[in-house]
Amino acid sequence: MTTGDDQSPAGQHRPAKLHGRAFYESIGSPKFIVAPMVDQSEFAWRMLTRSFLSPTEQSSLLAYTPMLHARLFSQDEKYRQAHFQAVRPNAAAQDPWLDGNPSIDRPLFVQFCANDPDALLAAAKQVAPYCDAVDLNLGCPQGIARKGKYGAFLQEDQDLIFRLINILHKELPVPVTAKIRILETEEQTLAYAQNVLKAGASILTVHGRRREQKGHLTGLAEWKMIKFLRDSLPKETVIFANGNILQEGDIERCLEATGADGIMSAEGNLSDPAIFSKPPPVGEEGREYWRGKDGKGGYRVDAVLRRYMNILHEHALGSKAPERRPLFMPGDDTTWMTESQASEDEPAPKRRKKEGGGGKKGEQGPNMSAMQPHLFHLLRHFVSKHTDVRDMLAKSRAGDMEAYERVLAAVELKVAEGLLEYERTNGENVADPTPLAEGEVDPPEEESSVGTQRRCRRPWWVVQPIIRPLPNEALKKGAITLSKKEKGKVKEKKKEEKGKQEDIKARDEALAG
Repeated sequence: MTTGDDQSPAGQHRPAKLHGRAFYESIGSPKFIVAPMVDQSEFAWRMLTRSFLSPTEQSSLLAYTPMLHARLFSQDEKYRQAHFQAVRPNAAAQDPWLDGNPSIDRPLFVQFCANDPDALLAAAKQVAPYCDAVDLNLGCPQGIARKGKYGAFLQEDQDLIFRLINILHKELPVPVTAKIRILETEEQTLAYAQNVLKAGASILTVHGRRREQKGHLTGLAEWKMIKFLRDSLPKETVIFANGNILQEGDIERCLEATGADGIMSAEGNLSDPAIFSKPPPVGEEGREYWRGKDGKGGYRVDAVLRRYMNILHEHALGSKAPERRPLFMPGDDTTWMTESQASEDEPAPKRRKKEGGGGKKGEQGPNMSAMQPHLFHLLRHFVSKHTDVRDMLAKSRAGDMEAYERVLAAVELKVAEGLLEYERTNGENVADPTPLAEGEVDPPEEESSVGTQRRCRRPWWVVQPIIRPLPNEALKKGAITLSKKEKGKVKEKKKEEKGKQEDIKARDEALAG
């Protein structure tokens, strides 16, 4: 994976390096952004997400690679081959293959975590011919980032952040961008953003959560902080907003609330790779999209899984996908369901012998190793009901496509059964167990996750987001305990609220007197 710094693959000269909004416009001014996710925004998943947009819409989607470790990438050939597949390994010709292929995987930003400017530059130079920009991860809040001193754990060292970005800005043939988290105050966050931009970042992505907001403490992202940055930074600054994107409808809400140029989705995209696409018109759902009697809908999990598997067959494996029957709809012939059920009822050893597989390890690479995590996320609500499929998935090994084809077959059968049951019961089998009474409204989303759960809930055969309880809900359940610092903040907030109430009471009494 070595080419001249000023050239793209196949010897094509790269256009002059652009910066900021001029660069953003040159790649189509994308409004939808697939977030960089550790081992989860790999080529096949990016292709799956792009597949839900029409060819004319695909320029509006920008995707990031998974976060790569700059030092390892710059020094370890095995690490590079295991995580980035721009050209075929050991091939005589350096023709585009998967990552960054100009015909199918652009625009693309490659993200690195780093704490050494020289190592970052060395790594970035190796991917520059295959991407549109290189991004610096300043947002990872996990313990491994603390231990390695990268991601969000660099935010106390603003000088190092400046040097990391600036060396790429000066030495790299493609632009550099950065993704940050907000800090404690507006003033601190603004100074942070200004430092990143002064260093040379062409695009600033802002995750509206602080470093400590993870796990049960994730809570809601602060769109108002992103809006503050939008209003405080120069108009030509390109800003992407990240956080609270659970459904397609949240995208426009976030754009309006923040004034951002584009919206980045991470977990929302993992739960629903069609999150950036508009629902089909009523009556034009076809076989892939399901719409219920209440008007709510989404893509079927069997449809999404089929697309994903076909992409893996075609691109990652370079083979033809198996012949597949049309996705089932009520009214279709059901003979195949009886045959599939009979196959499932066979003893496991006999079934494995007939179908092949049996837990064998198959083709490896970033696209194969990501399969099981992707399916557990995509099928989260599905496997909560169908634990037998969960067990099948848990036993499927990376690259064992026969095992994953069996998972797909089981999912298709369960979805068909669910659709028939829905028709038979007139939707009662998936009715809301706690419907709102007449005149009742859900509490605000910043106080309770109940309303969000109700808004996003779909039948188990439809892709849908995973809703975390808010920190105050997790605290009541005993899932978390507050640190002394956090207890102090809660106490101070209560004191502040009490003071406000006393001021209001005093004002009302004065007016009454």
